[in-house]
Amino acid sequence: MFEKILYPTDFSDTARKAMGVVKELRTAGAQEVVALHVIDQRSIDTLNEFAASAAPTLELEKEVSINMGQLEDELRMAGFSVIHRIVHGIPLSEILKTADEEKVSAIVIGSHGKSNIGEMLLGSVSEKVVRKAKQPVLVVKR
Repeated sequence: MFEKILYPTDFSDTARKAMGVVKELRTAGAQEVVALHVIDQRSIDTLNEFAASAAPTLELEKEVSINMGQLEDELRMAGFSVIHRIVHGIPLSEILKTADEEKVSAIVIGSHGKSNIGEMLLGSVSEKVVRKAKQPVLVVKR
């Protein structure tokens, strides 16, 4: 049924909880996971405006790379084939684009990520993914 899963993550507690659901889907036939982290280009642009160098951006990318490596190892240990992607852009757009490019069967996403205040005011990325994705979306609540 859901052989290839897209798992967008911001490494928040809710995203971590969604990872548990992804692992449970292994017993339901899921074989491959596309783990995606979107470095929000808007945040990078803001960081670069106030920083004298590119050091904060490089540090962020290094941290993301380490976290994705650990996540990939964990998914492989659970028996999945894993593709991991780290991209710069707007989270909603990149999630939808990746889902289509990778031809995933479903998207598993946490309900609230790291930017809860913005989500309350603007609507969360997960809500927008549910509305706009062509694939089934499983939203994992806090």
